Amino acid sequence: MDVAIVGSGPNGLAAGVVLARAGLRVELFEAAGEIGGGARSARLFDSDVLHDVCSAVHPMAAASRFFREFDLGARGVELVRPAVSYAHPLDGAPAGLAFADLERTCERLGADGARWRALMGPLVRSSDAIVDAVISDQRRLPADPVALARFGLGALVHGSRLGGRVFRGRQAPAMLAGVAAHAIGRLPALPGGGISLLLGHLAHAKGGWPVPLGGSQRIANAMADDLAAHGGTVHTGHRVTDIRELARARAVLLDVSPRGVLGMAGRFLDDGYRRALESYRYGPGVSKVDFLVSEPIPWTDPGVADAGTVHLGGDRESLYASENAVVRGKHAEDPVVLLSEPMVADPTRGLPGKRPVWAYCHVPNGSGLDATEVITRQIERFAPGFSDTVLASRSVPASELAAYNPNYVGGDIASGAISLRQLAARPVARWDPFRVPLSGVYLCSAATPPGPGVHGLGGYYAAKRVLRTEFGRALPALGPVA
Repeated sequence: MDVAIVGSGPNGLAAGVVLARAGLRVELFEAAGEIGGGARSARLFDSDVLHDVCSAVHPMAAASRFFREFDLGARGVELVRPAVSYAHPLDGAPAGLAFADLERTCERLGADGARWRALMGPLVRSSDAIVDAVISDQRRLPADPVALARFGLGALVHGSRLGGRVFRGRQAPAMLAGVAAHAIGRLPALPGGGISLLLGHLAHAKGGWPVPLGGSQRIANAMADDLAAHGGTVHTGHRVTDIRELARARAVLLDVSPRGVLGMAGRFLDDGYRRALESYRYGPGVSKVDFLVSEPIPWTDPGVADAGTVHLGGDRESLYASENAVVRGKHAEDPVVLLSEPMVADPTRGLPGKRPVWAYCHVPNGSGLDATEVITRQIERFAPGFSDTVLASRSVPASELAAYNPNYVGGDIASGAISLRQLAARPVARWDPFRVPLSGVYLCSAATPPGPGVHGLGGYYAAKRVLRTEFGRALPALGPVA
């Protein structure tokens, strides 16, 4: 074996694809009984209904350089876009709707439409350059520094209280705040401002906020199929607990959290690196609830029914207050809820009378809260009668998410707090964040640049270094026809 990979999340699979296509003998080890990590699907309540267990909506997969080259569409994985990328319902006012069509979005925003166009339009026009710079390995100059500077200025404004002065109405500020909440951290703050513009402009870009036809598992399966086609082997149900188990491999890539690295190899690490991993901070968690419902969610604003993703939390200031309470270790009375009704775009997920609904709320790290009641209450706030449609539900508290995926320490699905420090030095302050100070060992999880998301780039960037440093080989073509 040339390469051993631990973990079959999108990053581990992406690394495997790159290295196997370069002609190396790759073996991948997954502790769970199935591959996919954060991109798994399951039939939880009914054999006719498919639920995404963790990630559900994939703007980063549509935008990622790795997946653009890998070409999911040519491999039979269709990313389908809803007419409304995301919606943000409000109390006593029309919902904010981010249509795939930027102009339609601006028309609905009325007096704030011109300001939304001025903010998002230039980002949409330079989308590939901005995405490639923001979700890079952060070790190279951007291809379009002007576009990146524009993005950075917008992130500074909307990552501070100044962002509240840009718009006049309620919808636009709430929409940006809902997207910023994907940072699962203090708001306003620069990381949230950056995420609001990165994900916010992608809602109107060519890829949008799509769902994979047939479930998120299709993405993982496509990568595993390519790995097998190039001679790679996947071992499921095989938990690696000691790095020495992989001693026969010339290179080892770990799609695990810093805590996972310490568990496997802590005794062999130098004191400085070990202390740095021990001081790595994990952020707030999420409590997840899957619902089986009998009919589409009865939103008060009918426009929300066309959205693949819905952010629940009210106005900008209310949402900020809820997120900041969670950062302080408290359960918010009205927590931010992220919801997806995948059959809005993908009718194959269920049948008439049987529909999946995916939702989670933000909670303190390690919380044992069963969020069924609080999430149901937040949905009912904007869709009275929802509870009457619920046929079944399943709750997974933050404290139990690590049993599903050990990388989600305390329910932190970002595999580490999204802060300025941990974006600049993720997971440690070293020029090569992927290199573990052990011969031939590399980290390639969401704890490395560019951070969380189903984009495969942590594995892609780590694999590039392994090819160059350990094997002296060039990066292979990644498309279906090499």
